Amino acid sequence: MGAAAAWLLSAGVPLVLLALSLPLWHWRWPRAPLLLREIGIISAVFLVWQVPARMSAGDLDAAVERARWIYRWEQRLRLPDEVDWQQVVLPHPWVVQAANYYYAVMHFGAMAALLVWLYWRHRSSYPWVRTYVVLVTVVSLVVQLVPVAPPRLVPELGFADTAERYGQSVYTGGPGSVVADELSAIPSVHVAWAVVVAVAVIRVGRSRVRRLVLAHPLLTLAVIVVTANHFWLDAVVSLAVLALSAGLQWAGRVCVRPVVRACRRTPVSADGPAPSDGQTAETGDPPGRASGSGGTGTSMGRSATSRRPGPRG
Repeated sequence: MGAAAAWLLSAGVPLVLLALSLPLWHWRWPRAPLLLREIGIISAVFLVWQVPARMSAGDLDAAVERARWIYRWEQRLRLPDEVDWQQVVLPHPWVVQAANYYYAVMHFGAMAALLVWLYWRHRSSYPWVRTYVVLVTVVSLVVQLVPVAPPRLVPELGFADTAERYGQSVYTGGPGSVVADELSAIPSVHVAWAVVVAVAVIRVGRSRVRRLVLAHPLLTLAVIVVTANHFWLDAVVSLAVLALSAGLQWAGRVCVRPVVRACRRTPVSADGPAPSDGQTAETGDPPGRASGSGGTGTSMGRSATSRRPGPRG
């Protein structure tokens, strides 16, 4: 009953926020409806994120077998062994705990900071970034409907669950909890969001040091490996998701643009007056000369008539 209540609460929050953003309400702060709408959209994305968690809750054995399959393929491709990377940091507890903290906090923290920064400082760039984030997240969730276990749930391969070891796990609720889903290793949404943050800051920002944000996706990639939360191939799939989402956004703009132009085009009323035609019918002059040359010609004719001498005697 508690899980059902939490699910209903999660579903109700975006609906209430979107309802409050409708023009039916009168807010003293003009930006309140727009802000409520954006928060509602982000809340709805978080709600959709819970779907794979609930659908894959009972597929642990199949998810672990898929993780073993991915590891075997990485060995065939001669990719760096994630176990070796983790063994380098395990003797240094402070490094491991810092990596666990980065994995837990910076995923949502960096994205939230990006959206707030864009909303307040670069409003014109906010819509395309927000839409791209939604597309990336939704496409990732579609892929995550196929459950795949992270490396830390396959200890026989040599992986250690570093977050569980130091009490920093964000998956304490287990698979199917409202907090997060343990069986959604592919693709790595951490990597996907980190790349979005870096690209948006570099593209929108004007600071000379904005390229330092590239450290965020690189650190995220290292963190997901040493904490045994993802394989290398999970990150590769996330790059494919980014490319697919960009293509979908571009296709959407191409399809919507003609519709927007057609809606903005103002139709000409057939019942409106036609000055040029009316004046042409009255004066017989061509359009464009009726109003100006017609009046001037009449006055000149009268002046010439008044100066013409009368008949003699």
